[in-house]
Amino acid sequence: MITFIVSIILLIVGYFTYGKYIDRMFGTKDDRPTPAYDQQDNVDYLPMKTSSNSLIQLLNIAGVGPIFGPIMGALYGPVAFIWIVVGCIFAGAVHDYLTGMISIRNKGAHLPELAGKFLGKLMKHFVNIFSILLLLLTGTVFVTSPALLLHNLFDGKVALGIIIFVIFVYYILSTILPIDKIIGRIYPIFGALLLISAVGVGFRLIQTGAPIPELSFKNMHPDGAPIFPLLFFTITCGALSGFHATQTPIISRTTKKEKNARFIFYGMMIAEGIIAMIWAAAGMSLFHGYDGLNEVLAKGEAALVVSKASTLLLGSVFGTIAVLGVIVLPITSGDTSFRSARMIIADYLNYSQKSMLNRVVVATPLFIISFVLTQVDFTILWRYFSWANQTTAVVALWVGAMYLLIAKKNFWVAAIPAVFMTWNIFTYILSQKIGFGLDLNLSYILGFILTLMWIGYFAYQYKKRTSGVQFELDYVIKQPGKFRAT
Repeated sequence: MITFIVSIILLIVGYFTYGKYIDRMFGTKDDRPTPAYDQQDNVDYLPMKTSSNSLIQLLNIAGVGPIFGPIMGALYGPVAFIWIVVGCIFAGAVHDYLTGMISIRNKGAHLPELAGKFLGKLMKHFVNIFSILLLLLTGTVFVTSPALLLHNLFDGKVALGIIIFVIFVYYILSTILPIDKIIGRIYPIFGALLLISAVGVGFRLIQTGAPIPELSFKNMHPDGAPIFPLLFFTITCGALSGFHATQTPIISRTTKKEKNARFIFYGMMIAEGIIAMIWAAAGMSLFHGYDGLNEVLAKGEAALVVSKASTLLLGSVFGTIAVLGVIVLPITSGDTSFRSARMIIADYLNYSQKSMLNRVVVATPLFIISFVLTQVDFTILWRYFSWANQTTAVVALWVGAMYLLIAKKNFWVAAIPAVFMTWNIFTYILSQKIGFGLDLNLSYILGFILTLMWIGYFAYQYKKRTSGVQFELDYVIKQPGKFRAT
């Protein structure tokens, strides 16, 4: 229990210390117009309140990741707490903050555009395809997974097809309508459900004296799965997730002032880390050990753990509210997955999204493909999600490192986690069956060599950007005097 409480305290302290340092080091400028004003179109670009932006950001980046991932990660034991705390403060929150702020400085650009600018044109095309595929897979899964959870919650009395249809209709509307019309209005309700479920479960864990294990570096996984690299692909959204890099630009286009970025981007990642801590602790303490947790996971995956834990701690009524809080998470990431995909494609094609017709033109193929995917078994593609997700995070961290290096700021805050996770993604794809299936020790060595090669490529790209040719680090505001935050 002490480890659990101290971990949550460390996350909060991390926001007020390291988060403040990152913000000050980056150098926010409140007299600089944000894209919400400079690019305002009242569809994707428009100023919104910090409270609204923060809730939208939290729900966008959450999905089921900070719940299902930590529950699966709980099988490794208290070492999972270390990754959540260290990863969240020094990697995930830095990743989200830098992605958000660099996007703000570059007209609300999405990751493919930023990767092209800072890592080379080839990376732009690669990340564009990569991001759209990632978002399509995420959006599709976040149609089916909440539909199944709701179907079970209603004891099968509401047809699964009807629930899927309703979710699709909501996704279509939230993708093509201005962000303040649906997402900006309904997210406070969803946010309340999320916070009630997380705070309720966390409070009851402490109140009931749940046997949450204390800090240990021992690998408790019943199947002996290696901590490196697998833990870092099991717990993603609660510590570091590339999916966030596809979501933060949505809010970079609605942020009023740069000074709000620390709370919106860094702060909401810390909040997600706290949610991850709560569910990891629940997984470790409520099912009679790691073998018991493994048995429950085998019967119904993480969704069954959520249902059992919520009912056990909060009773049938409040437990159902908690489950609803979990159900809204994939819905609030599914809608913005499609919205983000629409925006990325439109940016890539330089296709204005001000008119409704243009938004429909871009969004329609996305939903057709997604519907087809719900009708077929795409588990082979989905197996690569974790790797694709963390690869996206690596790209975003290297973008942040390049930005800071060119700006002559402390680029190590991004470069250190970037190097570690680059080695991680190479080791993972080399060693796992979905990749090359090589010996793990050999994969460590080859992964390290490939990481060094990537660092060499990064150095080459840096030299290109600083070899005498004027490089515009930030988008130049033509009429800064017209800016006024309201």
